[in-house]
Order: sequence, then structure tokens, then C-alpha cells
Amino acid sequence: MPLTLEQLNTASAADALQWLDGLYEHSPWIAEQALARRPFRSLAHLKHAMAQAVRTAHADVQLELIRAHPELAGKAMVAQSLTAESTHEQSKAGLTQCTPEELEHIQQLNAAYNERFGFPFILAVRGPRGTGLAQREIIDTFARRLDNHPEFERAEALRNIHRIAEIRLNDKFGAEPLLGGDVWDWQEQLAEHSDPGFAEKGQLTVTYLTDAHRACAQRIGQWMRACGFDSVETDAVGNVVGRYHGAQPAAKYLMSGSHYDTVRNGGKYDGRLGIFVPMACVRELHRAGQRLPFGIEVVAFAEEEGQRYKATFLGSGALIGHFNPAWLDQKDADGITMRAAMQHAGLCIDDIAQLQRDPAQYLGFIEVHIEQGPVLNGLDLPLGVVTSINGGVRFVAEMIGTASHAGTTPMDSRRDAAVAVAELALYVEQRAAQDGDAVGTIGLLNVPGGSINVVPGRCSFSLDLRAPTDAQRDALVRDVLDALARIAQRRGLRYTLEESMRAAAAPSAPALQHHWERAVDALGLPVFRMPSGAGHDAMKLHEIMPQAMLFVRGQNSGISHNPLESTTHNDMQLAVDAFTQVLHQLAEEYQP
Repeated sequence: MPLTLEQLNTASAADALQWLDGLYEHSPWIAEQALARRPFRSLAHLKHAMAQAVRTAHADVQLELIRAHPELAGKAMVAQSLTAESTHEQSKAGLTQCTPEELEHIQQLNAAYNERFGFPFILAVRGPRGTGLAQREIIDTFARRLDNHPEFERAEALRNIHRIAEIRLNDKFGAEPLLGGDVWDWQEQLAEHSDPGFAEKGQLTVTYLTDAHRACAQRIGQWMRACGFDSVETDAVGNVVGRYHGAQPAAKYLMSGSHYDTVRNGGKYDGRLGIFVPMACVRELHRAGQRLPFGIEVVAFAEEEGQRYKATFLGSGALIGHFNPAWLDQKDADGITMRAAMQHAGLCIDDIAQLQRDPAQYLGFIEVHIEQGPVLNGLDLPLGVVTSINGGVRFVAEMIGTASHAGTTPMDSRRDAAVAVAELALYVEQRAAQDGDAVGTIGLLNVPGGSINVVPGRCSFSLDLRAPTDAQRDALVRDVLDALARIAQRRGLRYTLEESMRAAAAPSAPALQHHWERAVDALGLPVFRMPSGAGHDAMKLHEIMPQAMLFVRGQNSGISHNPLESTTHNDMQLAVDAFTQVLHQLAEEYQP
């Protein structure tokens, strides 16, 4: 029989410790420290308590924990001396059925990894879905992680150990994150559609109104209908809109959703997670025959990334009346105008103006999104409550000096444009780090026509400056531009500077943010508040209605806009549960 939380909370210390034996290989101290925090409000609470025990342990103790784990397909497997849990996991991944050649390759990787890092390669081989990774994926991950920095890899080993323990805990308690699994599966299936030139390479790219994009819209619409939405349509810009009516015809709506387009060679979860989490919640309401006092409108926004045309946030912008007709004449790389692409997709351009929403008809907008960063992953937290979407300013610039011979120009006589930009980059790094959650980046840096033996006379570069409030952002911009002027003057250079983008910060609506906080707390997790450094559809809806976001932890140190972008079915389940909590909270306080 599966273990229950009630049994664990009321058991003697000895019995409870015995029940949790084997979650962390040969390391009972973790469960012992966690059990001191009983009673546990949820499995998520217990998982976090164990992760915190590891997190607060001395580095040498953490290293002992890593070294307590067996190598993948290593000597212990061959000698059949693995623990029962490890035997089950390595078998599920097919490692116990390796051919002699495959086994030799893995053991070579093991030897190289141990030599580089001094501890065994740890991978949660049952994977983010809990069903097991393919052998090819295991070997590719092995080879990729050999290139990591030792400190990063040590942290990655611990993260995988926590995932192993999480899956083992699911098994002990008979806990199957069914809704999280469904959300995970929807994203995997949607990722089958990719643009030509990328699909053949196994890469995910879905840009606005391509065949793959339209196939995604059709599939999302089909799933919405199967979930029980009362109406589903593709609107005049390609957004897929599903509506689940409230208990009364005149009820307001809560809007949610995110985008289904992607960057080139991107990840499967950016945007799409925020579509499928509310869809799963609506499906459960429909299955229960339940209507809330308000309706739910889920929007799969057609465009957010600005990859095919320079019209970022086109999908959400259309809902607030910010569609610029001049965009229709933009051409993509193949010379196809947006107007022609829309007409080919069967969209009615004349209806775009009618998409604008009346904020009086809405409770607000909430969005679930993968974090796209390393913060939650580094803190061993599955969820984070967003306090504000950072405001940002971008510039394109060029530093102009004098090109001269690299061998004959003395160091004190140079007017080196590239070194000046490098000095500015160091200042940006130092200045942003002083200012809480502000960030600054010089992402593009180019010496046009540069040569190995020429002092750079020109250097083009970008500036991207962001902060949680407009005042904080503007102070950062002012200081960086002052530093730019000082550096240029001191070095005898001049520069050009053009502002290419300015976005206001979008602080979360206090009431909606509080609902997310209550939901996370109800799951037994600590409430962690954080700004969003990336832009989201929520920042557009913010212009006409209250908004608040929930972040979900990403795997692989939270990498995003990358094929390695990932999260787990457990974390997705928590997102669905938190969203459901918010729905019930809003239902309790709803006033028509």
C-alpha cells in the first residue's frame, strides 16, 4: 500500500526514517533532518524540506552525497550490487541491456567524467516525464556535461539527485502527477510541428503564419474543444481563443494564456506552458460539470517573439488595440508581406480592429510561464511569484576611433574603439550588479571589417538595460550613458547612439499577486517573489487590465530559447494546482 502523509506525520521518528530510506542513496541524514520539520502539508513540502537539508549542508557533505551514487552502467551495475531503486531506474532507461560496445562507450565517458570532476556522473534517467530517457539522450547529456565548469556541474549533479529523490518519493506515496503529465504531453505533441529548414534537423522553430504555425493553431483549437470550452475560434490575427462560460450569461471573464510561436531553434515550453496549464484547469471544471461565477478566456497568442516580422507582441497587442497597420507591409526574409501571409492563412484583416477587449468585462489577466532563468533552479524551488515585469531600454550604437597599424602604433597613441566598448561592458556589469534586480547586457559587439593586425577604428554594439521599475531603469540608463560619454571623451573617441526600444515596467496587480502567493502557500511551498527580466504577453495586457504571473522552474539551470529548455511533470502539476487555487479564491470573492 502507498504511504500517506498522515502516516508519515504521525509515525515515530524511527518508522518515518525507515519509510523514507532509499530516497537519497546511502544518505539517511537528509530524511532525518527533513523529518524534524514535521508535520508536512504536502509532498511538495516534504521534497522542499529534503532539498533544503542538502542545500544548507557543508560542501564536503554535499560531495559525499554525490559520491554515494553509482556510476551509470558502471561497475556496480555490472556486479549487480546497485540498490533496488538504482537497479529499477537504470533498467527503465535500458542501461542494463546495453551491448558490449555501448557499455564500453559509457564506461569511457564515466572515466573521463570522474577524472575531470572527481565524482560520478549523476542523471535522473527517468527524466522530466518520469517515464525514462532514451539511451541516446543519456549519452548526449553525458558528453555535453563533460564541458561544464566544475562548480556548475557539482550543482547540476545535486539538482539531478533531487529529481531522482522526487520520483522515488512519488513511487512511495503512489503520487502520479496526472495533469502535469497531460500538460507535458501536449507540449511534446505540439513540438512535432516546426518550420522547414529546422524540422529536418530536429529543431523547433514556429514563426508567425507558417504552415507549422497554422498546424499548431489547429491542434490547440482541437484540444480546447476536447477540454470542454464552450467556444473556440481563431481570430483575425491568428490567436486561438477558447471561452468557458461563467454560471451567469453576464459574468465577467478571467483571461489567461501565452504565445505558441517560438524563437529559432528554441524550446518547447516558453509560452506554451501558459496555454496548457489553464486548459487543463478548464478541462477539470468541465469534467466535474462545474461553472464558476466568472468565465475563463484562454488565449493562445499567435505572435510574441518577433521572429518573422518586426511586430513583437502582435497577438496580445491586438487585444489592447495596438495593432499597427504599417506592419502589414513588412516583408519577411523571403519577401512575403505580412498582409499576404495573413490572406494566405485566411485571416480577415478588416476584423483586427474589433479584437480590442473592454477591460470592464474582465477580472484581469494571469499568466503561467517557465522562468527562463536559473534563479528557481538554484534555490530548489518549483514556483515563483512575479512581482513585476522589468522595464527595458535598448540602444544600437557605434564607437568611432582611428584604425591604425597594430605593430607600429604605441599603446598610448591608440584610439581603439573596441577597447572602449569593452571598458563600457565592464562598467555595465558593475553598475547593474549594484542595483538589486537590474540587469545590463552588451549582446552584440562587432568590429566591421576588422583585421588581426589593425587597431579597431570602429566598433558597433548594442545596449540592453532592464529593471523592475521605470525609475530604477532610467537611473541605470542615465549612469551607463554618462559612462559612455566619459569613456569616449577620455579616449579621444566619438560615438553614435540610437534608442531602438523602450518598454515600461509592468508591476503585478497587488490583489492578483496575492492570489498567486496564497496559492503557492496552500501547496506547502515557501512564497518566493521575483521580478521577470524577460518580456511577456502579460506586460501588454497590463496596459488595460490588472495582471500577475507565476513562474515555473526550468531544468538545465533554467536555460530557455534553447532546445535544452525543460521542466518536469511534477512542477507542471504544481502550476496546475496553483492555478486551480487562484480560480477558487477568485470565485469566493467574486462580485458581479
